[in-house]
Amino acid sequence: MAQGTLYIVSAPSGAGKSSLIQALLKTQPLYDTQVSISHTTRAPRPGEVHGEHYFFVNHDEFRAMIGRDAFLEHAEVFGNYYGTSRETIEQVLATGVNVFLDIDWQGAQQIRKKMPDSRSIFILPPSKEELDRRLRGRGQDSEEVIAKRMAQAVAEMSHYAEYDYLIVNDDFDAALSDLKTILRAERLRMSRQKQRHDALITKLLAD
Repeated sequence: MAQGTLYIVSAPSGAGKSSLIQALLKTQPLYDTQVSISHTTRAPRPGEVHGEHYFFVNHDEFRAMIGRDAFLEHAEVFGNYYGTSRETIEQVLATGVNVFLDIDWQGAQQIRKKMPDSRSIFILPPSKEELDRRLRGRGQDSEEVIAKRMAQAVAEMSHYAEYDYLIVNDDFDAALSDLKTILRAERLRMSRQKQRHDALITKLLAD
């Protein structure tokens, strides 16, 4: 069975990354493509399900996992830990299922070092003005928070060249099509096709 591919996806807040990933997953069968589920020490929010939205663990369990080098990446955010389990990802990939991981550039750097066969995608907004409009359109942040998010966005975007693929989300359907094209192209890579069609190739080349 061909190994699945880990896709690392990064973008500034407001670029449409989460919406694109969710739209992509709706077009792909569950046995083919899934989204990564992180471990966290924060308390579940209403409606969140363990093993579906996050793997909820306590601080002692999380620190023990850090000690075992169980995470591909981890970070502390506002007093709570978040991390991507190496074992969880590798188990899914071993079944031939692709995994999409939504993460920032710092986490992406950590993962690329540990999983060099992963593929990384960066999503850009069409302009700063459009990014500002999208952030304001949420209607939930103050001017101070929006200004902070814009500054963080510029810092995040400065790392775009570290990625394998670049998508500009100007038109959502076009950006989604680009994402599907990347997935399709990776499926056709020689290393994956040789493994997938080994029996056929052996027969074709037999004397």
